[in-house]
Amino acid sequence: MSRIAKAFENKKAFIAFVTGGDPTLDTTEKLLYAMEDAGADLIEIGIPFSDPIAEGPVIQEANERALAAGCTTDRLFDTVKKARERVTVPLVYLTYANAIFKYGSEKFMQRCVECGIDGIIVPDVPYEEKEEFSGVCESYGIDLITMVAPTSNDRIKMIAKDAKGFVYCVSSMGVTGVRQEITTDISSIVKLVKEVTDTPVAIGFGIATPEQAEKMAAVSDGAIVGSAIVKLVAKHGKEAPRFVAEYVKSMKEAVKRAEK
Repeated sequence: MSRIAKAFENKKAFIAFVTGGDPTLDTTEKLLYAMEDAGADLIEIGIPFSDPIAEGPVIQEANERALAAGCTTDRLFDTVKKARERVTVPLVYLTYANAIFKYGSEKFMQRCVECGIDGIIVPDVPYEEKEEFSGVCESYGIDLITMVAPTSNDRIKMIAKDAKGFVYCVSSMGVTGVRQEITTDISSIVKLVKEVTDTPVAIGFGIATPEQAEKMAAVSDGAIVGSAIVKLVAKHGKEAPRFVAEYVKSMKEAVKRAEK
């Protein structure tokens, strides 16, 4: 059984996101340890990129800080490789097509394997173009995570049927960011996905409070939180790991409540 499958086995998963290299790579390493210790079942790591089109202002600014501090894809790989000696939960990279092309798809996947990366999310690659990466991902045993959105409509089943790892269900239209309220009929989307695959479904975009996490996990297999964590990192800088740990602990407890 893969690490990602184990993350969802007999439980709802809490998935935490952090931007690699923000504010420093050393802090990122400490955040990975802190988030796992606090209960994160899976961790997404954003590779800093100059044009992260799926991201709202919070994560865009984190990308800018990381790049300004000298974070590169190679340096982030090195940090993750070091952290993987201690971290046991699945690690998933979030990146963009150009970043992989520039690095070289084969070389990128080779390094993912070296560093213990379990999957990748590439938000700017639509389903119809996923062959650009699906073959090379498969040959290296890396899950290419599928995303479905409220606008996917009749394409949801088609997109979800060959999903690997988990299905990333986007809760709201637009870019990432904290939202006061999530009004999308998420349960209907999850139901459509479940009709064609046993792959777990986790909901992301806009989740920030324990109440939202519990509500989203109740209708799916897990909740994903990014911007709220990145905001804590922006606020506390190198001191962020302990504050993020407290937050992750509260969110994991909320997700666990949804299991009842």
